[in-house]
Amino acid sequence: MSDAAQPTAAEVRAAAEAVKTALDRHLAAVERRSGEDDPAVYEAFNQLAAAAETYDELLYDRYDEVTPFEIPGADDSLPPYTGPEEPSAVSVLIRRDYAVAEPQRLMAQARRVEAAEPGSTDTDVSGTVHGALGILFGEYEADEIASRHKEFGLEEGDSTLWVTAADEPAEPGEWLEAPFEQADPQRIVCRFDISAVFDDEFDDEDEDEGDAVAALEDGLAGGLGTDLDTDLDTDLDGDDGKLERPGAGR
Repeated sequence: MSDAAQPTAAEVRAAAEAVKTALDRHLAAVERRSGEDDPAVYEAFNQLAAAAETYDELLYDRYDEVTPFEIPGADDSLPPYTGPEEPSAVSVLIRRDYAVAEPQRLMAQARRVEAAEPGSTDTDVSGTVHGALGILFGEYEADEIASRHKEFGLEEGDSTLWVTAADEPAEPGEWLEAPFEQADPQRIVCRFDISAVFDDEFDDEDEDEGDAVAALEDGLAGGLGTDLDTDLDTDLDGDDGKLERPGAGR
């Protein structure tokens, strides 16, 4: 990081004070908790985690120093489940992010869809990225676009799927005006997240495992004084997703 972009000493000090304040608020919330799943404690916990993370980042940027805090990510800090133990209905909420990596490919695919429609002569819509996206997402199911995204000039970003418990099925058209407004993290039965962040974690694990295997091979070979031809298989979880609260256990 350049000197111009570094936080000031005053900013680091202010972040440290924010952590102290958040600690006091968290302790006060714990002392006043009304039950095991007190929302005030949960909120104070999140505020403390956010303050500690900010301080940790500023401290590192300014002084190249770290804290002993381990800040849980969103996948590790789901709120307590408060939905029904035996849901009679569920809602599946999906978000998938894409980057438009190849606009020309995207628009070419949209023109093919237009050309296949009888009597279609208007190419103005497929001639823009906005119009091409509308055509392709209107023609193909979201799952098919996810599996063929490279064909459409798209690059996958993060994605998440939430399964949330409901007391009863929604009435037709009930939530169409604001489909995600009532998403309640405390009613998540399970969720599945996919992110390049997890790929980085597994790469680090692979590197650590590789170093350990190499050290073991060197040690054994040195101790025996012979060439060692050993196939050491490491069973690593290669999935790039993370599953949280399977079945909720409730």
